[in-house]
Order: sequence, then C-alpha cells, then structure tokens
Amino acid sequence: MNKSHIFGYLLGLLIFVIGIPALMWLVSGRPFPYVPDSIILCVIAVLLAICGLALSIYSIVYMRIVGKGNPFDAYNHEVAPRTQNLMTQGPYRLCRNPMLVGIYIYDLGVLMWLWSLIPLVVFIVEVILLTMQVRSEEKRLEKNFGQDYLDYKKRVGRYF
Repeated sequence: MNKSHIFGYLLGLLIFVIGIPALMWLVSGRPFPYVPDSIILCVIAVLLAICGLALSIYSIVYMRIVGKGNPFDAYNHEVAPRTQNLMTQGPYRLCRNPMLVGIYIYDLGVLMWLWSLIPLVVFIVEVILLTMQVRSEEKRLEKNFGQDYLDYKKRVGRYF
C-alpha cells in the first residue's frame, strides 16, 4: 500500500468518523462526555454506529481488494488512486454507494446518541454535499466505464 492510499484512508477517517460526529456534538451543546439517560436510546445509537462503520469498512476493504483502488475522490480531484474495476458485487450489488450509506447509518447513531435537532442540520448538509460529490463521481464513472456503468446504474440504486 502506497502513501497516497494511506492518505486517502486517513483523510476519510478524520472527516467522516471523527470530524463530522465531533461537529455534531459541538453544535448539540451537549457536555463532553455525554451519555443519554435512556438505555434504549444508547443501545440503538451504538448499534447504528457499529453497523454503519462495519458496512463502510467492509465496502472500503472490498473496493481495495477487488477494485484495486481507494474510494476517496473529492469533487473529481483524485485524492488517492481510483479503482481500476467497476464495483458491482459484494456490498455494491445492493447500492452504488455502500460506504456512504454506512457513514449515514453511523451518523444516525451519533444523532440518536445526542438526541438534539441542531446536529441534524449538520447531517443534512453532509448528505447534500456528498450527494453532489456522488453525482460528480457518477459522471466520471460513466466516462471511465461506459455502458457497463450505465447498465449497473439502471439495476442498482444510488443509496437504496
């Protein structure tokens, strides 16, 4: 694994696993550390976070092994080497962006843990920005993989 792959993974970790949840906590006004009063809320939040991270990690590992690349592509600027193969199997048979779905599930766990409306704005902005990123990436994938990607796009939804 070369330095650009490692940089892409670290950048993703810093932004999506640490940065955005930290921003959600910051805008929530909750003290640090904060633990909700409801045990049920805690359990659901932790389960969502774990399942979301597991899906994202599985998708990243699958992309690295099968696609021979890194998922981090910032608004059509290659942050780390891109995949060499179109991803249509594994978690990519269920949706075209399982890493993001995993991050969204993880963030929903964070939102449940914080149980505050203000972090929801951060989440909505994240979804809007990442959807814009995905649309940009879809154009590149159409260019790189042509009809194979267009057929895949018809069969499999962007997020669901």
